[in-house]
Amino acid sequence: MIQVFQPGRLTVGLMTPVDVSPDRMADVGEALELAALADRLGFAALWTRDVPLMVPQGSDNAASALDDPFLWLAALAGATRDIAVGTAAVVLPLRHPLHVAKAALSLDRISHGRFILGMGSGDRPAEFAAFGEDLEQRAETFRSRWAIVRAALSPDADDRAAVVAATGGFPVLPAPKRRIPMIVVGSARQSLQWTATHADAWATYHREEARQEGRIELWQRALEQKGVGAKPFVQSVQLELLADPDAASEPLELGLRTGRNALIAYLRRLQAMGVAHVLFNLGRGRPAREVIEELGNEVLPRCRIDASTQVGAG
Repeated sequence: MIQVFQPGRLTVGLMTPVDVSPDRMADVGEALELAALADRLGFAALWTRDVPLMVPQGSDNAASALDDPFLWLAALAGATRDIAVGTAAVVLPLRHPLHVAKAALSLDRISHGRFILGMGSGDRPAEFAAFGEDLEQRAETFRSRWAIVRAALSPDADDRAAVVAATGGFPVLPAPKRRIPMIVVGSARQSLQWTATHADAWATYHREEARQEGRIELWQRALEQKGVGAKPFVQSVQLELLADPDAASEPLELGLRTGRNALIAYLRRLQAMGVAHVLFNLGRGRPAREVIEELGNEVLPRCRIDASTQVGAG
């Protein structure tokens, strides 16, 4: 499943745009430069969020101003060569599944097969009201729309029959050369058994290590129950990387503040627990370029360790 999920190895990606304030749009030129830098340094993926409306949210009641995720990733794909690009996550109940399928197929072609489609169910009542969607029905809406997108993104003619039936006989685009990976981000209000059956991976947020290990065990159990084999477990981490490499790790909301040596030890523990990919959301503080260079030059090489006993990488 492209280079993001490598059997026996933990890979690292970045949430983009990097180091952007809620009160201003990202600098596109800087974003493209940082994307190219991450590509050269060997990061596995660049991710972005889907924020349909600038609805205030969080402890600071700030409203994020983010570009359309598909257009944003198309720009990043054009500035890079090897690194994957992915959504984490498209709010599927607020988008028509045929539009999602069209954008995903186009972006996968533009990126030469480097696209990963992560989708979630959304949680902002104001957005559902604005788009005329039923917040209480979003779990069912997610499942029904997922099926259409999945059919459209498959190279298999039998799978694609479902989307042709939904359109009255017309394909969205020609069949892709490979099955475009689709991952569930968060719970999407689905059972783990449903996600294990229908998704190619599951992504969730940072938790205290003992709790996360329990979540991974639940994921592995769901995979065993459905008999679908190993599938990757993805974790996001809010990261504030300190300049002192020997600084001890301290907890942050949905992440940690740490020096690089403690971070390396943490990533090795995650790999041993069965985490296949870590998605860093870099906090504001040190310049983003400086942090990305330190991660790429000092952290990634020390995390590229074979671990044949790792579970969850596929």
